[in-house]
Amino acid sequence: MPLNRQSLKEDGFTGFRTLADLEIMRIPQKPGIFAVLRPEGYRPRFLAKSTAGVFKKKDPSLQPDALDAEWVDDADVLYLGKAGPGSKGNRGLRRQVQEFVDFGLGKPPGHWDGRLIWQLAAANKLIFAWKELPAEQLSVAEAGYHAAFVKDYGRLPFANLVQARVKGNSSTAAG
Repeated sequence: MPLNRQSLKEDGFTGFRTLADLEIMRIPQKPGIFAVLRPEGYRPRFLAKSTAGVFKKKDPSLQPDALDAEWVDDADVLYLGKAGPGSKGNRGLRRQVQEFVDFGLGKPPGHWDGRLIWQLAAANKLIFAWKELPAEQLSVAEAGYHAAFVKDYGRLPFANLVQARVKGNSSTAAG
């Protein structure tokens, strides 16, 4: 089964809330994987300038042709990311998703993974879903979801510009 909204639900993802309806305090604080999906019938329209924050004095905006080249037709999943516990154990999904959303609102990020999301018009209609996972399973799970998407579509999700891999381990099974 392709990596899509239904397969993510079957694999234990929850939430499935639009950005406009996202209640950050209802997102678990534990580590996990999160996905950004497009709603039914969504057609990409690219903004000339990203709403995302500047990172290390670099503008996150891409030219429309570069954005179009990253777009994956017929894919529900636009971005897959992970949320680890952090060095002090206080990060997790809630904080990672909050920082990701804040980045889209123009705040400077700690990194700019997923930045292409914030150059889509109607980003408030995009859907967020997540799955709690123990910290030690995150890297393998993220690499597995990326590999499954590449297997299905021949490339990474729209806003994933680097494929996650597990160092020293050939296993990339999702879940």
